[in-house]
Amino acid sequence: MCYNAKVPHIIKKVFPVLSLSVFSATLGVGIIAPFLPLYAEDLGATGIWLGLIFAGFSISRVIIIPVAGRLSDRRGRKLILTIGLFASAVISVGYVWADSISSLTLVRFIHGLASGMILPIAQAYIGDIVPEGEEGKWMGYFNAAFFTGIGCGPLIGGILAEHLGTDAAFYTMGGLNLLAFLGVTFFLPEIGIRQKTTVPDSSHASYREIAASRVMQGLFGFRLGFSTARGALVTFLPIIAGIHLGLSTSLIGILLTVNVLGMSLLQIPAGFLADKYNKRALSILGGVIHLVALALIPFADSFGYLLVLCILLGLGGAIALPAFSVMTVSEGRRFSMGMVMAVVHMTQGMGMAIGPILAGVIADFLNVNAVFYFATAVVLVGAAAFSWLTR
Repeated sequence: MCYNAKVPHIIKKVFPVLSLSVFSATLGVGIIAPFLPLYAEDLGATGIWLGLIFAGFSISRVIIIPVAGRLSDRRGRKLILTIGLFASAVISVGYVWADSISSLTLVRFIHGLASGMILPIAQAYIGDIVPEGEEGKWMGYFNAAFFTGIGCGPLIGGILAEHLGTDAAFYTMGGLNLLAFLGVTFFLPEIGIRQKTTVPDSSHASYREIAASRVMQGLFGFRLGFSTARGALVTFLPIIAGIHLGLSTSLIGILLTVNVLGMSLLQIPAGFLADKYNKRALSILGGVIHLVALALIPFADSFGYLLVLCILLGLGGAIALPAFSVMTVSEGRRFSMGMVMAVVHMTQGMGMAIGPILAGVIADFLNVNAVFYFATAVVLVGAAAFSWLTR
């Protein structure tokens, strides 16, 4: 399918459908975030098993994302997106049935396969229709919808788990994914694919060609560092808050919500900044704020202290992500939007797989505080690699 030059003009019509569907799907995923580590511990998970449970989700995403990206370039975005949303709705019920560490790990693995067909493809869809020169603006809007869902989810999930039980939260996740599936199926049109600008036929684009780009290498390092740290954070922040500080699941949900909603609320103004100012500098600034907040988590001795740090983490991500997204869309136009988005999200999946496993080993052999020093170090390395490769 060839890209139609008139496609950007439909973005105002299509964008609400796509962003609301992604919001609904990510809201469902966010609902289980505040209690899943504690739920796994109740089943007997050690630190390493906790890492494997969270990593299984990301490992399967790494496996499926390049395949989904290539297929979406050839068969269309909508088909892959609807398959992912429907599969996510079905597998949500599996969490209720999981009664052992091994079965919970399997459910997470299958859920990751479904998830790998949602966000990367939705972002590729946006990349196809966004007008040139307004990438930061529209990617900021899209990221805001995504992070609002992820951010509101933990608050809702914490309350549901505390007052109605974990099963109610899992069923709610399934229902939200089903609503997203119906929204995309009935209201999202299929469009032509925006071809890369350097070679007429994007079907000939290869992952080797994309990997040879120094900008892509820099984006790879940046995303890998951030996602590795994020994997460690979402796995062990509930542990340090719930076990070490004795906070309830509702308060843990508030911490995760404030972190992500802060990032969400700033996505739109940060997107406008990314269209006007140096994207590389904005990405590095966001990385510095992020690693400073991570380094301070081991010193937290109260809910208020953790709350401030979660706000700082959200600020760092809000500054960096729109600028990063604009650079990614630009590379997508050079090569192939679906494949470039696949590479970026595959990198994220790798980090989200590596982070929990390494953090689990560190927690078992050292302590939980060391997990956050590790997270700080990987963000520093990723930001340094990005700075060097994109100079």
